[in-house]
Amino acid sequence: MKFAVVAFPGSSCDDYLYVLKEVLKQEAASISHRDTSLQDAQCVILPGGSSYGDYLRPGALASLSPIMDKVREFAKEGGLVLGIGNGFQILLETGLLPGAMLPNSSLRFVCRQQTLKVENANTPFTGCYAQGQIIQMPIAHGQGNYYLDPASLKKLQENNQIVFRYTDEAGNATEEANPNGSVDNIAGIINQGGNVLGMMPHPERSCEAALGSTGGLGLFQSAIEFLAERVKA
Repeated sequence: MKFAVVAFPGSSCDDYLYVLKEVLKQEAASISHRDTSLQDAQCVILPGGSSYGDYLRPGALASLSPIMDKVREFAKEGGLVLGIGNGFQILLETGLLPGAMLPNSSLRFVCRQQTLKVENANTPFTGCYAQGQIIQMPIAHGQGNYYLDPASLKKLQENNQIVFRYTDEAGNATEEANPNGSVDNIAGIINQGGNVLGMMPHPERSCEAALGSTGGLGLFQSAIEFLAERVKA
């Protein structure tokens, strides 16, 4: 399968390329934010980092980059798009996902291993997980407090668009388990079409046991298997 990792000024792309190419043996390339082609990618990844130094708002300037017109078209046609950390913030700024990102409720940068619950295992990115599975991934952000107005949140819940929640080790979505104040303990969501996923935790940093956890490996494996089935069809 062919993946494209979009490089904005301030993005962190190397981890994604390493996991895709060295761990999962897939074709992957970094493409510039100035490009106007996705180079026949089957899945586009908007990586973490601090695009444009997070000026104005995290993801705001990156959402205006030339490549994003192609990403919007790609998503509209059903292409897989994955935004992680700053990439999630970019997806919110482009309108490909609903909601907004606020500073962490603690007003502090949070960097740690985080327990998550898989709330929707029926997506192209979560098919290798079990429904309700408890996993761990690292988080590292200062503005990961996901906000959505009550009516939009209800719609997200009813459409089963909440993919990951912050929980304790028993799978309880408590206030204490919420690292940033996100509404409904939301850690990751998907669009109504089921092809655009945004999440604050970093699966690319949890794909090898030597790094402390392998909770993120299933996300990339799920996308690979989904794309393989799509090609067969």
